Amino acid sequence: MDITVLVVEDEPQIRRLVRNALEGENYRVFTVDSGKRSLIEAGTRKADLIVLDLGLPDLDGMEVLRGIREWSHVPVLILSARGEEDDKIRALDEGADDYLAKPFGVGELLARVRALVRRHVKHEDSSGRLNFGEVEADFVRRTVVRNGEAVHLTKIEYRLLTVLAANAGKVLTHNHLMREVWGPAYVDSNHYLRIYVGRLRQKLEADPAQPLHFLTETGVGYRFEP
Repeated sequence: MDITVLVVEDEPQIRRLVRNALEGENYRVFTVDSGKRSLIEAGTRKADLIVLDLGLPDLDGMEVLRGIREWSHVPVLILSARGEEDDKIRALDEGADDYLAKPFGVGELLARVRALVRRHVKHEDSSGRLNFGEVEADFVRRTVVRNGEAVHLTKIEYRLLTVLAANAGKVLTHNHLMREVWGPAYVDSNHYLRIYVGRLRQKLEADPAQPLHFLTETGVGYRFEP
């Protein structure tokens, strides 16, 4: 299996160590040393797995992780000198799949990479594109087009779309969606959610009164069916 790994690490020695270890296991490896560049490479290289350092010079690794999670479920292994439990929990809550604290052994690194590959690789489409009904969304370029015409989505509408799309076919509870889109302080404000799901239906459904894609699960939440 041809596996592509993107390594995001600004320390040259560690970047070289990780690259050599992965190439020794016959992975195809690309490396970058900045957060901004990593967001571009993650899409263009169509990485099957990302090894991400949190302490980058231009962007915090958490920002990079959030940016990736807006459009992809590609597995992400965090490498970080921040070894506190709170940092690990935060990274995992933000969407990381695993966390390895520095300093680390090459053997453990490779074991964790193999585990992520077994669980995830080739089960996800990392292109960042989604087509449903009359709509084409490109989450790398952050564009949404319906019938060939650009659709303007507000920041909240776009965030709601990305969360629903990332969990296509799954029922997401009101609380989960509120927490993911608005934050924990708004968990009990479900009326916001009803309003914004309604807006997505108006903008993206052929018949908003009889939606085919943004479906209500009565008393529970919503489900996106592409």
